[in-house]
Amino acid sequence: MNHFDYRDGALHAEDVALKDIAEAVGTPFYCYSTATIERHYRVFTAAFADAPATVCYSLKANSNLAVVRTLAELGAGADVVSGGELRRALAAGVPAERIVFSGVGKTRDEMALGLDAAILQFNVESVAELDALSELAAAAGARAPVALRINPDVDARTHGKITTGTRATKFGIPIAQAPAAAARAATLPAVDLVGLAVHIGSQLTDLAPFEAAFGRMADLARTLRADGHAIERLDLGGGLGIRYTDETPPDPEAYAAVAKRAVSGLGCRLLLEPGRVLVGNAGVLVTRVLDVKEAGGHTFVVVDAAMNDLLRPALYDAQHAIEPVTEPLPEAARAPVDVVGPVCESADSFTKNRPLPPVAAGDLLAIRTAGAYGAVMASSYNARPLTPEVLVKGSAYAVVRRRPSFDETVAAEHMPDWLVETPGRAPGRATVGRRGAA
Repeated sequence: MNHFDYRDGALHAEDVALKDIAEAVGTPFYCYSTATIERHYRVFTAAFADAPATVCYSLKANSNLAVVRTLAELGAGADVVSGGELRRALAAGVPAERIVFSGVGKTRDEMALGLDAAILQFNVESVAELDALSELAAAAGARAPVALRINPDVDARTHGKITTGTRATKFGIPIAQAPAAAARAATLPAVDLVGLAVHIGSQLTDLAPFEAAFGRMADLARTLRADGHAIERLDLGGGLGIRYTDETPPDPEAYAAVAKRAVSGLGCRLLLEPGRVLVGNAGVLVTRVLDVKEAGGHTFVVVDAAMNDLLRPALYDAQHAIEPVTEPLPEAARAPVDVVGPVCESADSFTKNRPLPPVAAGDLLAIRTAGAYGAVMASSYNARPLTPEVLVKGSAYAVVRRRPSFDETVAAEHMPDWLVETPGRAPGRATVGRRGAA
């Protein structure tokens, strides 16, 4: 369920018409619904209400400070994968004791940042990382709570670019090497091995891979406990899928049942790291039609949003539902069109041969389910400014990230001394050196 629907012929986010935001902010822009975020968080946490569980929102899905604060006020922790995300979580008000630091390539500076903040847990991906973390913690007079990120060699049956739990991926410690890694952790002076962690991929719409991975983690926990290690937590990661077009993902209750059944009897605290399932369909990308043209037997609807604003279709061949912001008439005929952006890449396409009602230049379209991995993956390719983000709550809305000006986008760039304009030299014109002089 989400809170985007037609009212009086206009698509609304909660009680705000998207066309009104477009007039005030310009297009393209992202719009997020507070009510949808809140509902999804409550449904997810309710599914684990009868288990000792901590929900740590995965910032990589959407790290806008207002979105993170919305979840933090509901009690969410945070799963972060960089020093920047850790700083964002803290800035948004997430308590350090509810932050888990994941990620396959933590730098020493990032580890030090987590130690200084006294976060809940580091999910460690290698023995070398264990050693480095212990060294840093000892030097700081601290102790580092650690969970071993395990690669269980389970195929998530999702897109290859978001599969993380098979042996061929870069993620985690191979499960066969886990006992040796745990033994190493036990010898280190400044780390406390408190648990195990796993994350096998994203956008899973089948519970069987979760069941296999969680079962292997439970078996490993029993083995490590028999070896004398105090395994108190199981971090089960995230990855639960959502509906974009015609998927039928399991609901959180079914997912929770699998998790609780797998770890039954262990008495471990569970850490859950949902991202997409909390914010995915809480957001839309609103874009304006620039042109409609016929070429090569195709009808191209050219819009002002592009692959730099929403990368998922180009990166993952992802499909998002697309609909007019003005409700089409019931009798409006639909015809197949390609919805494309203005960026100079053939990959800048949101969909091909998608049946849509008639649209014309100036019309607004909403690209649905864009709240996760949308704005957070955006770039300024083709010197296009980053897309603004808007958060709606009831009948109010706020721009929570504005569109930067051109001057702001180039403010960090600097001309070297040899390119600085000098008297008598026209800007941008090369001077002829001695070798080329006539």
